[in-house]
Amino acid sequence: MKPSILDRLSKLQSPINVLAAVLLGLVIGTALMAIQGHNIIEAYTALFNGAFNGRFNFGGTLERFVPLLLSGLAFAVASQASVFNVGVEGQLYFGAIVAAYFGYVIVGLPSVLHVALVLLLAGLAGAIWAFIPGFLRATWRVNEVCTTIMLNYVAIFFTSYIVNHVFKNPNIGVPQTPTIQDSARLARIMMPSRANTGIFIALGMVVFFIWLMDYTTIGYKIKAVGFNAHFATYVGFRSRWIMIGTMALSGLIGGITGAMQVIGIHGYFLDNFSVGYGFDGIMVALLARNNLKAIPFVAFFLAVLKSGAIGMERFTGIPRELIGIMEAVIILFAAAEALIVIRKRVSLGKGGAEVV
Repeated sequence: MKPSILDRLSKLQSPINVLAAVLLGLVIGTALMAIQGHNIIEAYTALFNGAFNGRFNFGGTLERFVPLLLSGLAFAVASQASVFNVGVEGQLYFGAIVAAYFGYVIVGLPSVLHVALVLLLAGLAGAIWAFIPGFLRATWRVNEVCTTIMLNYVAIFFTSYIVNHVFKNPNIGVPQTPTIQDSARLARIMMPSRANTGIFIALGMVVFFIWLMDYTTIGYKIKAVGFNAHFATYVGFRSRWIMIGTMALSGLIGGITGAMQVIGIHGYFLDNFSVGYGFDGIMVALLARNNLKAIPFVAFFLAVLKSGAIGMERFTGIPRELIGIMEAVIILFAAAEALIVIRKRVSLGKGGAEVV
């Protein structure tokens, strides 16, 4: 039976709403520029050039794209099972410190094996850290939003202690670990920028998780638990362990995100290196409606805004915080629309998933 026009319009409604939120954010940002007396055309030209003009600028956009993509993927994967991993930031820190350690102490491996091993160990560190709130949520119904937020601070302060007192480069005054081996470094692809081959690994992970969620039995079970955990248990799925496993998968992506910053960007773990990558991932997933296929496009759009804001500030004097305001407005309206959808689903009895 062919879908009706109403069905097609219903499927288009969510992307249209997101696009409307983006346009509204841009309109408000443009209005603020006009009120302050800035030239709008010059501002957006500088923003575009700051994101795309030249290898350095475009490489900077790609550099910001990778953590946005992976952290958004981490949150979206957990959300497939209706668990909300607000702890990607903490998992990112643990993955980064593990990557810095094993990138430094392991010597003599070929580059491909060394990079793969570092990413695997960093991912396991993130998965273990995410397992804790996942287990508490599935076993004792402890709110995972609260536990993941609190564990973020535990991870940040613990890794700060490690890099300041246990695993510190004694030759540098700044709290950072020793530089990792060259065999653990990701190759740069757009010199003189810091963009690296991690972008291909990140895109490969997105393709893998799209396949996992849409074309495998595991993905079907995860989505079934996310839609209605009680019914999934009734038909024989081990809903609790599926929930825990999905949270661990999300943490694995978070750990790899942190490792990418160490082996691809810095070459060492730097205390408080993250600028909120884990929380930006929530913004990416929210705008993409947790649609794994849409996440790369949303992540790239936000990377363009963040990278272009630097050029806009440099050449026009417009503060980059204005772009932050635009992002906040976009998220505000996107979140409001999402809450309306959730309330409609609950009121109509169509969604069995627990809403936090």
